[in-house]
Amino acid sequence: MNKSLANKLAPTSLSEIIGQEHLIGKDKILTNLVCHKKIFSMILYGKPGIGKTSIANALVNDLNMRYRFLNATINTKKDLDIVIEEAKMYDGLILIMDEIHRLNKDKQDILLPQLENGLITLIGMTTSNPYHAINPAIRSRCQLFELKELEINDIITGLKRAIKHPDLKGIQIDEKSLNLIAKLSGNDLRYAYNLLEISYYATENKNITEEKIKSINNKPVFFSDKNGDGHYDVLSGLQKSIRGSDINASLHYLARLVVEGDLESIYRRLSVIAYEDIGLANPAIGPRLDAAINAAQRIGLPEARIPLGTIVAEMALSPKSNTAHIAFDAAIKDIEEGNTGNLPNHIKTNSQEYKYPHDYKGAYVIQQYLPDKIKNKKYYFPKDIGYEKNLKEIYEKLEMINKNQKIPSEKSN
Repeated sequence: MNKSLANKLAPTSLSEIIGQEHLIGKDKILTNLVCHKKIFSMILYGKPGIGKTSIANALVNDLNMRYRFLNATINTKKDLDIVIEEAKMYDGLILIMDEIHRLNKDKQDILLPQLENGLITLIGMTTSNPYHAINPAIRSRCQLFELKELEINDIITGLKRAIKHPDLKGIQIDEKSLNLIAKLSGNDLRYAYNLLEISYYATENKNITEEKIKSINNKPVFFSDKNGDGHYDVLSGLQKSIRGSDINASLHYLARLVVEGDLESIYRRLSVIAYEDIGLANPAIGPRLDAAINAAQRIGLPEARIPLGTIVAEMALSPKSNTAHIAFDAAIKDIEEGNTGNLPNHIKTNSQEYKYPHDYKGAYVIQQYLPDKIKNKKYYFPKDIGYEKNLKEIYEKLEMINKNQKIPSEKSN
């Protein structure tokens, strides 16, 4: 089998793991488990290429324990049954399972009793957030360990280790080229190894230059799972940056999504932000966003980045208010909790007692609209910012009028 350089460089011991100093090293949890020759069911989660599989393999090697490797998507119930039978023969074993978040109910039903009785010790691996993506029954039986994203220096450490491998005999590469590979890897060590190996075999004299690397790939890689947590984390970063009025961070996360090419997610999330986070402080932002989205849809990528970048910059610097949707959520909560009451008779259909506001001076007349049970209820609490400052003045004026009952109830001529 023609194994890749990345596979040949896979660590066989925790001491060879790059990064993850919060879990591995002197007096750190995984290292201490090995020292005590003890293992518990666990789930390792984090982005691709940062060491989940390497750590799982290193643990079982350091502990010298019997194990089997399955993939929750590829392997069948029969494969899981075979592992369990083997575990019974040897009074237990470790099951390393990749993509644990994809384990279906049938397989869960088979695995859960074995986790419960200790026959199987599970090391699950996933790029998804286990608090959202993994069955609670599985999750409750496992310790959760988040792996941190590798830094550029970690990637360079790995690359310097890789260029000493016999498979890259005679390699010539300078610091600038190593840094370029690390930069292009998107903090994915496996990708960095693969790019180094391809660059080595793509040269005649084994001299890897920046030009050669760029001819193979000149775009940085970043984790983008359109159906996974990484994607939604970027959308969350976009919203929180706009909400926090950080234009630079807002444009950064927008750029990630544009490079990913997922315009539909951008449109949906920006539409939420316009009304959830900006709202009445700048009500013009909704129509302006619609115009920007229409322009982006009409012209497509790459030019779509222009109206999107413009509107996101404006949204980031716009005054912010969440009062309207907070008020509405409070109203919904009342409905759900049964805090309602009957409509006042005078605003029911065809009531002769209803006072038509347009017939009165200023198009306003004092009358009760809420049910008696909650007639003094207040949902809306305005902010003194942006356009909402004007609305606040009107709101407070109307409240004062109702309090003092000074508006005439006679119709205007």
